Amino acid sequence: MVLDLVVIGTAITLGPLHNSAFILLLFSRRGVRQGLAFLLSWLANLVTVIAVVVLLTGGQPPERHSAPSTAAIVAKLVIGLAMVLYGAYRHRRPPLPHGPPRWTSRIDNASPVTAAGLAWLLQPWGLVAAGAATVVAADLSTLTDWLALAGYCLLATLSLIVMELYVVWAPRVANAQLNALRSGLGRHQEQLVVMLSVVVGLWLTARSIYQLVA
Repeated sequence: MVLDLVVIGTAITLGPLHNSAFILLLFSRRGVRQGLAFLLSWLANLVTVIAVVVLLTGGQPPERHSAPSTAAIVAKLVIGLAMVLYGAYRHRRPPLPHGPPRWTSRIDNASPVTAAGLAWLLQPWGLVAAGAATVVAADLSTLTDWLALAGYCLLATLSLIVMELYVVWAPRVANAQLNALRSGLGRHQEQLVVMLSVVVGLWLTARSIYQLVA
């Protein structure tokens, strides 16, 4: 479980779309406050999903090869295959000439509530669902699994935390470097989406098949 959560959490935190949106929020009026609202909403979404899974399992992992255990593994397998197919589709389709999303022109005057809603909208729910299927195996009677769940949430939020703190501690340097980062993410967004989708999709697929036959 721990290794799967590390892979999924890393893929979530590296996602180009929400990181670009977060940088725009940090550049807006009251940017630190807007960024904090986005960050807290993002983290709350992850915690809520985990809490729902834990409530359903009672904090005890289902027995191996039982119906709930098999269903969780099959769910990860389906998500993994879907991610591989999505990555292949994005790789093969011709580039679409389009400008930035329409909401970016209104982000400067966004309220903290809007920023929080944007975090919910931009959450990579496929990866979050894969994380939820993995959390089914969590045993909350052990400190290790508690730490694994906390680490997963922090890892999936790490890029946002680092950027938020950077702007607070060194705003002038941060603005220049984050603007360069956003430009880089914009130029390579398609390649990053394809790479993350295929790599994580193959990982989930291989791990799920192994767990089903082991």
